[in-house]
Amino acid sequence: MTVFQNKMWGYEVTYPDDWAHKNDQDTEGFAAIPEALTPEYDGPRSGQVLIRGEWNSERRPIESLWGKHVGKLAVMMGAKNVGAAPWQMAGASGFEVEIVLPKREEKRLWVGILSRGLTILHFMVVHHKEERDYYEPIATNIISSLKFIKQASGLSTDSSGLPLPPRYAPVQPDDVVDDIADLEDWQAYDGGSSTGALQAFYLREAPNYDWEIDEFLPYPSSATELNFARIQMHRGQIQRTLGILPFGKEREDHAKLVVREIT
Repeated sequence: MTVFQNKMWGYEVTYPDDWAHKNDQDTEGFAAIPEALTPEYDGPRSGQVLIRGEWNSERRPIESLWGKHVGKLAVMMGAKNVGAAPWQMAGASGFEVEIVLPKREEKRLWVGILSRGLTILHFMVVHHKEERDYYEPIATNIISSLKFIKQASGLSTDSSGLPLPPRYAPVQPDDVVDDIADLEDWQAYDGGSSTGALQAFYLREAPNYDWEIDEFLPYPSSATELNFARIQMHRGQIQRTLGILPFGKEREDHAKLVVREIT
């Protein structure tokens, strides 16, 4: 079995060594063959296990998130009988349901949602009904292997010891924030993660590197007028302000980092 660790959202699952894995922003897909992870494929072995992270900065009740999630699926797929059963896994709680699809749809669909702190994980298993004997035990093993990690492995840090997210590389700070007067006190990084994933990453990982968080203002939030997330922290005498700035069409699908040294 292969262990997959999502360093941003902070969880691990194991999946068969001969299965394929694909990342699409906040969603991880696992399938028996690589073709199954492409939208156009619907042949044999087209089943998938999908896990998607979502940030819950407003602490919305899990019940409302579940209703929204399942409601969308029901409308999209013409599903019926979309009730739910309570579900607990790896210290998180939520709901699960096997959705009854229209008879003309020769597929089986199971969905679940788990809440842990400010992190929401959405799960979906879909496969052709005639392949149930193959997919059901494998999908069950993948999902039941879920673990929430305390610390991600293999992270790099900046010169002050601040952990850096995977795939984030330095960029010019004034390319991210306009009108910086004290440019020498700023660093900036660009990668490809969402604002929610970055907030989950730093709330978990900064303390692992001996940074004490003094203030956290999440994004989005109705409690502040900020259009970004801000974390103020210190490590000994070193003080940093970290900004997580949303970019992209949806404003939350891609975020850049700016770090300011407080003297």
